[in-house]
Parts: sequence; C-alpha cells; structure tokens
Amino acid sequence: MRRRAILAVLVGAASLLAVSGPISAADRPVNVLFVATDDCNAQLACYGREMVKTPNMQRLAARSVKFDRAYCQYPLCSPSRVSLMTGLRPDTTRIYDLQTDFRKSTMPDVITLAQMFRINGYYSARVGKIFHYGVPGDIGKSGLDDPMSWDEVVNPHGHDKKIEDKIHNYTPNRGLGSSLAWYDDEGMADDQTDGVGASETIKLLEKHKDKPFFIACGFYRPHTPYVATHEQYNMYTLDDIRLPEDWRGPAADVPKAALWTSPPNWGVPEEDLKRSIRGYYASIALMDKQLGRLLDALDRLKLAENTVIVFWSDHGYMLGQHGQWMKQALWEQAARVPFMVSLPGARGNGKASPRTVELVDIYPTLADLFGLEAPSNLAGKSLRPLIDDPNASWDKAGYSQVMRGGKQAGSFMGYAVRNERWRYVEWDGGAKGVQLYDEDNDPEELHNLANDPQHAQTVAEMKALLHKVPQSPPAFKESAGEQPVKKKGKGKKKKAAEGAAE
Repeated sequence: MRRRAILAVLVGAASLLAVSGPISAADRPVNVLFVATDDCNAQLACYGREMVKTPNMQRLAARSVKFDRAYCQYPLCSPSRVSLMTGLRPDTTRIYDLQTDFRKSTMPDVITLAQMFRINGYYSARVGKIFHYGVPGDIGKSGLDDPMSWDEVVNPHGHDKKIEDKIHNYTPNRGLGSSLAWYDDEGMADDQTDGVGASETIKLLEKHKDKPFFIACGFYRPHTPYVATHEQYNMYTLDDIRLPEDWRGPAADVPKAALWTSPPNWGVPEEDLKRSIRGYYASIALMDKQLGRLLDALDRLKLAENTVIVFWSDHGYMLGQHGQWMKQALWEQAARVPFMVSLPGARGNGKASPRTVELVDIYPTLADLFGLEAPSNLAGKSLRPLIDDPNASWDKAGYSQVMRGGKQAGSFMGYAVRNERWRYVEWDGGAKGVQLYDEDNDPEELHNLANDPQHAQTVAEMKALLHKVPQSPPAFKESAGEQPVKKKGKGKKKKAAEGAAE
C-alpha cells in the first residue's frame, strides 16, 4: 500500500524537464553509478592543482562534464547529504546537525533520489557512506541511513579500523573524527575500508549488470583520520607541502562569526600541520585508486556503454586557510566541491563547465536524464543544458549556509551566495558581519571588500541575489530544556561542539 501511495505522489508531481526537451526512450541511459567521496575539496590535479595527484579522477573527467564551480548547500556531512539526496535546501529539510534523522523528525514522507529510482523499478543499493554516519566511529554500521532508499546495503570496514590505536593525533582533546590525525599504514590499499567498499560495489555491478540499477558507492577518505598506505604516503614528502599564505590566522577584516577553528590551527605547530596535509593528500590518493577500480569494472563489464556516473563530495575542506581547518565554514575552500557527470557517448565528455551549479541540482538532473517524474518542490535545476553544452547560458547562483551556536538560545545562521565572480556572505542577516570576495582577482579570499565604498554596488547586487532564496533559520528559544550553558557545563558544551564536526 505504501509503495502504491508513493507511486501516486510521483505520478501526480510535476515533471522537471530541461529546456532541451525530453530524451527519447532509445537515447536514455540505463543505469547510475553514484560515487561519493567524504570531505574532499576541489584542490585536485583534475581541477588544476597538479601537486595533488588524482589520475583516476582525471580519467573520469576525460569522459565527463566536469563542473568547475559546484557548491554544497551546507558544509557539514549530514546536512549536505540530506539536502543532496532529497533535492531540498537545508532550511527545508531542517537538518543542521549530525544527530537528527530526517525520516523520524522533519520529513517522514519525503522521496529521496535513490528512492525515486527504486520506485520506478531500478535495483537500488548502497555501499558505504551516502547518508551520514560518523567516521571512524560508525564505520561498519548504518548510522543515519535511510532504509526506504535501498533494496540492499553493505557497510564495509577494513584494516584502518584495526589500527586506530596507532594513529598520530595532534589534537587529542578532539574526537578522532574531528582531529588532525594521520597514519601511514603498512597494509594494502585494497584492504582499507574504501578498498573493501570498492570490492563490494564491483560485486554488485557484476551481479546486477543485466537489469537497471542505481548503485551508490560512498568512500570514506579523505575524511580524518587520514589513514592510507605506504604506497600513497610515498607519493608526497614534507618538502612538497606548502601551507597557505595566511595560515597563521585571519586578516583583521574577517568577522568573528566566519571562524570555526579557534585558536587558529588549534595551536598545532607548523611541521605537524604539514604532516596533516600530507596525510590528507595520501588519503585522497587512496580513494582515487579505488575509483580507478570502479572504472575498470565498468569497462570490463561493458557497463560504461549505458551507465551514468555521478561523482561528488559532500563539501569542501579547509587546510589552514585563515588558520581554519575542515568544514563548517563559508569560505570557497569549504563550500566548493569536485563534481562530475559522465554520460554514455560523447555528449560534453572531456569538457569543463564554468557555470555555477549546486549539489541540489543532481536530483532534477537525473530525473530529467532518465525520464522519471520527480517531486515538484525540488530546489535545484536540471543540468542537462550544461551537459549538452558546458558553456551554455546559465543564470543560476550557488547558495551555502552554516549555523553558529548549535541548538542554543542566540544561535544564528550564516548564508553565502556565489556567482561566477563573487562570493558574498552575511552572518545573522549582516548583524554579525558581511564578507565580499572577488574570486577572479583574490581566489584565496584575503581581502574582504564588503565595506569598501568602491564595491557598494556589488554588495547591493549580491545581497539581492542572496535573498532570492528564502531563508528560514531555526529560532531556538530559551526554555527549561534550552538554557544557556553555564560555566560548570562548559566542558560538555565543548565536547558536543567538537563531536559535531565528525
């Protein structure tokens, strides 16, 4: 009965067709391989940062449309993943933390992206992290997964789970999943959790290659702790690593609300910061190696001829810029993500699109490409025009947000908008700070132009663009259950905040 009810909702929903018109049944792809990476920024060889070696991402880019300006909606794992998988913005999903289950709280009847395929007769499976669960604590478990999205799930765990007591942690007061921590493992790459996940995904491809499928493979790396093997660590030396220009701390013109890492770099010495970055790069290399195994399997099974590959990260990652690390920030490095779509044939493949796109665009894009009815309230826009012509005219901006203060009285939201040249940010509606950066001339975002009279017109235009998307931040009121944390409880408050970053 529930299945029939959901089908009725879908049939009644408005179709999201691209301006190019519907794809004929004969031209539609058959399958989806949906590949996620965790905490991976866009500072990669395939995006022009040659030092960060990603041969298999480059290989995928050669058969994809690579989006050079793609942005997450919330730079934290669960809010971003729920937004992407429901096609809705965080202020609609009301997911702002790592604990809330959307099915049990805010959206019990929502139809997820994977669920849409499942309802329409596709075999739907998940291997690894697609919805949120903590790394490394929940590896091998389902965490905040959504059972309604899948016919089958696999929760891989590998050698990295066995050596956690050996990991070098430079921030021992932080949880391991929110720390600057690394380990150069003597094991084999294919025995790590991501290697096991790739192997399990390949088994599903082999088993279900003769019927339509939506198979999602969620890699864990480069999420901290940065565990990889000698093979990957040997790709880099400490002499290769350069800290960003402003690694010692932010400029005076940066609003306090923009900062999450306090004190800058959590007080970790320069050499240990470099070791952490080396570990992050090695973890990317391990994930990239496993991506290559998936591409090999698609070619061997002749599935590349009829399978759409979607590759994405849940958000970007700070590596010392402004003295900041990881996520929960609205800088370019935290909001921008690697994102590629590979279609069978030569439609746009090997090209890069300079247009500004969002992760919420993935849901309507796949619905469009496969001729499926999607819910009418999706926040994104089909990217088919840009897949057909990566330089096509496009009028869309990218929106990101992040909360400060958690579920406490006085909490507030920061909102950012990004177009092809500018990034504009308001904290608490501007009351706690405003930022404007010229990404063409200041890609490291070192000069906040928001209070420069020469840029008043740009501020006004970007402000209007920011407020085109409705904002409805949660209002947490003081009550018996939500009193401000007193001095005695500061340790608990700190621990909760640190855990929120995992």
